[in-house]
Amino acid sequence: MKLNELKDNEGARKSRMRVGRGIGSGKGKTGGRGQKGQKSRSGVSINGFEGGQMPLHMRLPKRGFNNPFGTDYAEVNLGMIQKFIDSKSLDAKGTIDHATLKAAGLARGGKDGVRLLAKGELTAKITIAVAGASKAAVAAVEKAGGKVEILAAGGERRAKGEKKAVASKPAREKKAANKAKKND
Repeated sequence: MKLNELKDNEGARKSRMRVGRGIGSGKGKTGGRGQKGQKSRSGVSINGFEGGQMPLHMRLPKRGFNNPFGTDYAEVNLGMIQKFIDSKSLDAKGTIDHATLKAAGLARGGKDGVRLLAKGELTAKITIAVAGASKAAVAAVEKAGGKVEILAAGGERRAKGEKKAVASKPAREKKAANKAKKND
């Protein structure tokens, strides 16, 4: 077979129906649109319109909202990490982070990082750097001889017990003074 002999299988590419091309085609005259009415005219878009009746999408109640400040974590279970290590898709040596999990196909999405959950068994000794982890997951990793590093909001590493940085006392006092001044 040569490049110039390549072609699709029979019936793989179906040519479009050319409407309004004579009575013998079976789609002549009205072109499959029937007689008269709004839907037979051109330039009409009436998706969701129900003739003046309240449309379905407006009859149904609204539900929920999109939180602009919400966090989006890729949730990863310990059992899946173990499964990927066993199948050699993930290397237990070195630090496992969001990029490593994403490359292995374990973490999907998660623009704010990965949250580690304790579902499943973990037997491998791993060091994992994640944005968050459940207490049970941390306990399971440490029981297997591993270590969990919780990343700070910006992605830099933070020790397990270390808290997030908060405004210093003078800064808090200054803010309170400004607030009191504004209220007067």
